[in-house]
Amino acid sequence: MAAPNIITLTDANFEEEVLNATTPVLVDFWAAWCGPCRMIAPIVDELAGEYGDRLKVAKLNVDEYPKIPADYGIMSIPTLVLFKGGEVAARTVGFQTKEKLAQMLEKNI
Repeated sequence: MAAPNIITLTDANFEEEVLNATTPVLVDFWAAWCGPCRMIAPIVDELAGEYGDRLKVAKLNVDEYPKIPADYGIMSIPTLVLFKGGEVAARTVGFQTKEKLAQMLEKNI
């Protein structure tokens, strides 16, 4: 279950929450059966808390909403994509350490 400050994305709210967002948005593409997704989830939750208002964090279940991952060429999970101004600013695939994710965010937000 996502932390309270993490948005759960659907086909219906993706455009509003991600593409039209005024702050950068980190989207975690995941699935319940994915071990590395479960490993990275607490790290993503921590980053959401640490970045606060500077960054919006959202999660999209690729099994429930396959259209958006297909639109963005998501082939493996976990994939984390940083959107800025409605565009992809950075992307990382597979399990990453908190330090690596923080470096990616600092470089792009």
